[in-house]
Amino acid sequence: MTASRFYKMTGSGNDFVVLDARTHAMDQWSPERIALVCDRRRGVGADGVVFVGPSEEPAREGRPRAVRMAYFNADGSHANMCGNAALCATRLAVRLGLADPERVVLETDAGWLESRCVGQDWAAELLFPTAEIPIPIEIPLVAGERSAFQGTVGVPHTVIVVADLETVDVAGRGRSLRFDPRFGLAGTNVNFVGPDRGQDADWSLRTYERGVEGETLACGTGTIAAALALAAGGACRMPVRIRSRSGLIYGVSGRIAGATADEVWLCGEGRLVFSGEFAAVE
Repeated sequence: MTASRFYKMTGSGNDFVVLDARTHAMDQWSPERIALVCDRRRGVGADGVVFVGPSEEPAREGRPRAVRMAYFNADGSHANMCGNAALCATRLAVRLGLADPERVVLETDAGWLESRCVGQDWAAELLFPTAEIPIPIEIPLVAGERSAFQGTVGVPHTVIVVADLETVDVAGRGRSLRFDPRFGLAGTNVNFVGPDRGQDADWSLRTYERGVEGETLACGTGTIAAALALAAGGACRMPVRIRSRSGLIYGVSGRIAGATADEVWLCGEGRLVFSGEFAAVE
Protein backbone atom coordinates (compact mmCIF):
# COMPACT_ATOMS: atom_id res chain seq x y z
CA MET A 1 0.00 0.00 0.00
CA THR A 2 1.26 3.50 -0.78
CA ALA A 3 1.87 5.91 2.07
CA SER A 4 -1.33 7.49 3.42
CA ARG A 5 -1.84 10.22 5.99
CA PHE A 6 -3.43 9.88 9.40
CA TYR A 7 -4.04 12.35 12.21
CA LYS A 8 -3.44 11.60 15.89
CA MET A 9 -5.87 13.59 18.03
CA THR A 10 -6.86 13.77 21.67
CA GLY A 11 -10.05 14.77 23.44
CA SER A 12 -9.12 15.32 27.09
CA GLY A 13 -6.83 12.27 26.99
CA ASN A 14 -9.22 10.02 25.02
CA ASP A 15 -7.04 9.60 21.93
CA PHE A 16 -7.82 8.64 18.34
CA VAL A 17 -6.38 7.89 14.95
CA VAL A 18 -8.51 10.07 12.67
CA LEU A 19 -8.69 9.35 8.94
CA ASP A 20 -9.86 11.45 6.00
CA ALA A 21 -12.57 9.24 4.49
CA ARG A 22 -11.88 10.71 1.04
CA THR A 23 -8.54 8.87 0.96
CA HIS A 24 -9.26 6.00 3.37
CA ALA A 25 -12.14 3.78 2.25
CA MET A 26 -13.89 2.59 5.39
CA ASP A 27 -14.76 -0.80 3.86
CA GLN A 28 -11.04 -1.53 3.54
CA TRP A 29 -10.57 -1.30 7.29
CA SER A 30 -11.34 -4.63 8.95
CA PRO A 31 -11.76 -4.90 12.73
CA GLU A 32 -8.36 -6.61 12.86
CA ARG A 33 -6.70 -3.75 11.01
CA ILE A 34 -8.32 -1.16 13.28
CA ALA A 35 -7.22 -3.09 16.37
CA LEU A 36 -3.65 -3.28 15.03
CA VAL A 37 -3.44 0.47 14.41
CA CYS A 38 -4.83 1.15 17.90
CA ASP A 39 -2.32 -1.21 19.52
CA ARG A 40 0.03 0.90 21.65
CA ARG A 41 3.03 -1.38 21.04
CA ARG A 42 2.60 -2.54 17.45
CA GLY A 43 0.63 0.38 15.99
CA VAL A 44 0.08 4.08 16.40
CA GLY A 45 -1.81 3.60 19.66
CA ALA A 46 -5.31 4.94 20.29
CA ASP A 47 -8.64 4.39 22.02
CA GLY A 48 -10.36 4.24 18.63
CA VAL A 49 -10.36 5.09 14.92
CA VAL A 50 -12.49 7.88 13.48
CA PHE A 51 -13.39 8.39 9.83
CA VAL A 52 -14.23 11.97 8.79
CA GLY A 53 -15.47 12.93 5.33
CA PRO A 54 -18.25 14.62 3.36
CA SER A 55 -21.72 13.27 3.94
CA GLU A 56 -23.57 11.80 0.98
CA GLU A 57 -26.57 13.90 2.03
CA PRO A 58 -26.73 17.14 -0.01
CA ALA A 59 -26.81 20.54 1.66
CA ARG A 60 -30.29 21.70 2.57
CA GLU A 61 -31.78 25.15 2.88
CA GLY A 62 -30.58 26.66 6.11
CA ARG A 63 -28.11 23.85 6.74
CA PRO A 64 -24.63 23.34 5.27
CA ARG A 65 -23.50 20.03 3.84
CA ALA A 66 -22.91 17.64 6.70
CA VAL A 67 -19.69 15.95 7.72
CA ARG A 68 -19.93 12.19 8.10
CA MET A 69 -18.27 10.76 11.22
CA ALA A 70 -17.92 7.02 11.87
CA TYR A 71 -16.32 5.66 15.03
CA PHE A 72 -14.70 2.32 15.87
CA ASN A 73 -13.41 1.19 19.26
CA ALA A 74 -9.86 0.01 19.84
CA ASP A 75 -10.95 -3.62 19.52
CA GLY A 76 -12.35 -2.90 16.05
CA SER A 77 -16.00 -2.93 17.10
CA HIS A 78 -18.32 -0.23 15.80
CA ALA A 79 -19.94 2.32 18.13
CA ASN A 80 -22.76 4.67 17.21
CA MET A 81 -21.22 7.67 18.89
CA CYS A 82 -18.27 9.02 20.86
CA GLY A 83 -18.40 12.55 22.25
CA ASN A 84 -14.65 13.10 22.29
CA ALA A 85 -14.35 11.70 18.78
CA ALA A 86 -17.03 14.18 17.68
CA LEU A 87 -15.09 17.07 19.21
CA CYS A 88 -11.95 15.92 17.39
CA ALA A 89 -13.90 15.36 14.16
CA THR A 90 -15.21 18.93 14.40
CA ARG A 91 -11.72 20.38 14.59
CA LEU A 92 -10.33 18.14 11.83
CA ALA A 93 -13.28 18.78 9.49
CA VAL A 94 -12.54 22.49 9.67
CA ARG A 95 -8.82 21.88 9.17
CA LEU A 96 -9.56 19.79 6.06
CA GLY A 97 -11.87 22.45 4.63
CA LEU A 98 -15.01 20.35 5.02
CA ALA A 99 -16.88 22.74 7.29
CA ASP A 100 -17.14 26.25 8.65
CA PRO A 101 -15.74 26.59 12.18
CA GLU A 102 -18.84 28.37 13.46
CA ARG A 103 -21.25 25.62 12.44
CA VAL A 104 -20.48 21.99 11.74
CA VAL A 105 -23.28 19.50 11.06
CA LEU A 106 -22.20 15.97 11.99
CA GLU A 107 -23.87 12.90 10.57
CA THR A 108 -23.27 10.11 13.11
CA ASP A 109 -24.77 6.68 13.58
CA ALA A 110 -26.55 8.05 16.65
CA GLY A 111 -28.21 10.82 14.63
CA TRP A 112 -27.53 14.34 13.38
CA LEU A 113 -25.64 16.71 15.67
CA GLU A 114 -24.24 20.19 15.45
CA SER A 115 -20.89 21.39 16.72
CA ARG A 116 -18.54 24.35 16.46
CA CYS A 117 -14.98 25.37 17.15
CA VAL A 118 -14.33 27.65 20.10
CA GLY A 119 -11.20 29.31 21.45
CA GLN A 120 -7.89 29.43 19.66
CA ASP A 121 -7.02 26.08 18.13
CA TRP A 122 -8.06 23.08 20.24
CA ALA A 123 -11.50 23.39 21.83
CA ALA A 124 -14.90 22.54 20.39
CA GLU A 125 -18.53 22.36 21.51
CA LEU A 126 -21.01 19.64 20.65
CA LEU A 127 -24.78 20.19 20.75
CA PHE A 128 -27.33 17.52 21.63
CA PRO A 129 -30.71 19.13 20.80
CA THR A 130 -32.42 16.70 23.18
CA ALA A 131 -31.11 14.01 25.49
CA GLU A 132 -32.84 11.50 27.71
CA ILE A 133 -31.98 11.87 31.37
CA PRO A 134 -30.52 8.66 32.85
CA ILE A 135 -33.03 7.04 35.19
CA PRO A 136 -32.33 5.64 38.68
CA ILE A 137 -31.78 1.88 38.70
CA GLU A 138 -31.78 -0.67 41.48
CA ILE A 139 -28.54 -2.63 41.51
CA PRO A 140 -26.52 -4.00 44.44
CA LEU A 141 -24.16 -1.19 45.47
CA VAL A 142 -20.77 -1.76 47.06
CA ALA A 143 -19.06 0.27 49.77
CA GLY A 144 -18.68 3.91 48.84
CA GLU A 145 -21.36 3.88 46.13
CA ARG A 146 -24.34 6.14 46.70
CA SER A 147 -26.69 5.67 43.72
CA ALA A 148 -26.87 4.32 40.16
CA PHE A 149 -28.42 5.52 36.92
CA GLN A 150 -28.78 4.13 33.40
CA GLY A 151 -29.32 5.95 30.13
CA THR A 152 -28.21 6.43 26.55
CA VAL A 153 -26.29 9.43 25.30
CA GLY A 154 -25.26 8.19 21.89
CA VAL A 155 -24.25 4.89 23.51
CA PRO A 156 -25.37 3.17 26.75
CA HIS A 157 -24.01 4.58 30.00
CA THR A 158 -24.25 3.47 33.61
CA VAL A 159 -23.54 6.28 36.10
CA ILE A 160 -22.46 5.39 39.64
CA VAL A 161 -22.32 8.26 42.14
CA VAL A 162 -19.59 7.63 44.72
CA ALA A 163 -18.33 9.32 47.87
CA ASP A 164 -14.62 9.14 46.98
CA LEU A 165 -13.55 8.61 43.39
CA GLU A 166 -9.97 7.72 44.32
CA THR A 167 -11.02 4.59 46.20
CA VAL A 168 -12.97 3.10 43.27
CA ASP A 169 -11.67 -0.08 41.63
CA VAL A 170 -12.50 1.15 38.14
CA ALA A 171 -10.99 -1.86 36.37
CA GLY A 172 -12.61 -4.54 38.55
CA ARG A 173 -15.94 -2.94 39.40
CA GLY A 174 -16.23 -1.36 35.97
CA ARG A 175 -15.68 -4.64 34.17
CA SER A 176 -18.22 -6.50 36.29
CA LEU A 177 -20.91 -3.91 35.55
CA ARG A 178 -19.95 -3.55 31.89
CA PHE A 179 -20.75 -7.24 31.34
CA ASP A 180 -23.68 -7.46 33.78
CA PRO A 181 -26.51 -9.37 32.00
CA ARG A 182 -29.06 -6.74 33.03
CA PHE A 183 -27.49 -4.39 30.45
CA GLY A 184 -27.95 -6.80 27.55
CA LEU A 185 -25.51 -8.46 25.18
CA ALA A 186 -23.96 -5.17 24.05
CA GLY A 187 -23.17 -4.16 27.63
CA THR A 188 -22.63 -0.64 28.88
CA ASN A 189 -20.00 1.99 29.58
CA VAL A 190 -19.54 2.53 33.32
CA ASN A 191 -18.94 6.03 34.69
CA PHE A 192 -18.02 6.68 38.32
CA VAL A 193 -18.61 10.28 39.41
CA GLY A 194 -17.71 11.91 42.71
CA PRO A 195 -17.07 15.35 44.20
CA ASP A 196 -13.98 17.08 42.81
CA ARG A 197 -11.20 17.83 45.26
CA GLY A 198 -10.05 20.99 43.47
CA GLN A 199 -11.59 24.43 43.16
CA ASP A 200 -11.95 24.72 39.38
CA ALA A 201 -14.41 21.83 38.85
CA ASP A 202 -17.55 20.60 40.59
CA TRP A 203 -17.26 16.85 40.02
CA SER A 204 -14.74 14.34 38.73
CA LEU A 205 -15.37 11.33 36.47
CA ARG A 206 -13.65 8.03 35.78
CA THR A 207 -14.84 5.68 33.03
CA TYR A 208 -14.56 1.99 32.20
CA GLU A 209 -15.16 2.03 28.46
CA ARG A 210 -16.56 -0.91 26.53
CA GLY A 211 -14.62 -1.70 23.37
CA VAL A 212 -11.45 -0.46 25.03
CA GLU A 213 -12.13 -2.81 27.96
CA GLY A 214 -10.36 -0.68 30.49
CA GLU A 215 -10.24 2.77 32.01
CA THR A 216 -9.83 5.65 29.60
CA LEU A 217 -8.70 9.16 30.48
CA ALA A 218 -11.97 10.78 29.40
CA CYS A 219 -15.45 10.09 28.07
CA GLY A 220 -17.50 12.89 26.54
CA THR A 221 -20.90 11.22 26.33
CA GLY A 222 -20.34 9.65 29.75
CA THR A 223 -19.70 13.13 31.13
CA ILE A 224 -23.02 14.31 29.68
CA ALA A 225 -24.82 11.29 31.17
CA ALA A 226 -23.31 11.99 34.58
CA ALA A 227 -24.13 15.70 34.43
CA LEU A 228 -27.75 15.02 33.51
CA ALA A 229 -28.17 12.39 36.22
CA LEU A 230 -26.68 14.71 38.86
CA ALA A 231 -28.68 17.75 37.75
CA ALA A 232 -31.98 15.85 37.55
CA GLY A 233 -31.39 14.52 41.06
CA GLY A 234 -30.66 17.96 42.47
CA ALA A 235 -26.97 17.30 43.16
CA CYS A 236 -25.82 20.11 40.85
CA ARG A 237 -27.07 22.90 38.64
CA MET A 238 -26.31 23.49 34.99
CA PRO A 239 -23.83 24.55 33.77
CA VAL A 240 -21.52 22.13 35.54
CA ARG A 241 -17.77 21.56 35.28
CA ILE A 242 -16.57 17.95 35.40
CA ARG A 243 -12.92 16.93 35.54
CA SER A 244 -11.79 13.98 33.41
CA ARG A 245 -9.18 11.50 34.58
CA SER A 246 -6.62 13.35 32.44
CA GLY A 247 -7.16 16.43 34.57
CA LEU A 248 -8.82 18.44 31.80
CA ILE A 249 -12.25 19.86 32.50
CA TYR A 250 -15.47 19.60 30.49
CA GLY A 251 -18.28 22.09 30.59
CA VAL A 252 -21.84 20.75 30.29
CA SER A 253 -24.88 22.99 29.98
CA GLY A 254 -28.55 22.34 29.20
CA ARG A 255 -32.12 22.67 30.39
CA ILE A 256 -33.82 19.91 32.34
CA ALA A 257 -37.44 19.38 31.30
CA GLY A 258 -39.03 16.30 32.84
CA ALA A 259 -37.50 13.11 31.48
CA THR A 260 -35.38 14.93 28.90
CA ALA A 261 -32.98 17.84 28.59
CA ASP A 262 -32.67 20.18 25.65
CA GLU A 263 -29.91 22.40 24.27
CA VAL A 264 -27.27 20.20 25.89
CA TRP A 265 -23.79 21.47 25.06
CA LEU A 266 -20.55 19.63 25.77
CA CYS A 267 -17.42 21.77 25.64
CA GLY A 268 -14.05 20.03 25.58
CA GLU A 269 -10.79 19.37 23.84
CA GLY A 270 -10.33 18.33 20.20
CA ARG A 271 -6.58 18.75 19.82
CA LEU A 272 -4.37 17.65 16.92
CA VAL A 273 -1.27 16.03 18.43
CA PHE A 274 0.54 15.11 15.22
CA SER A 275 0.01 13.78 11.71
CA GLY A 276 1.91 10.99 10.02
CA GLU A 277 1.86 8.45 7.22
CA PHE A 278 1.29 4.72 7.13
CA ALA A 279 4.12 3.29 5.08
CA ALA A 280 2.32 -0.05 4.98
CA VAL A 281 -0.52 -1.68 6.87
CA GLU A 282 -1.01 -5.43 6.82
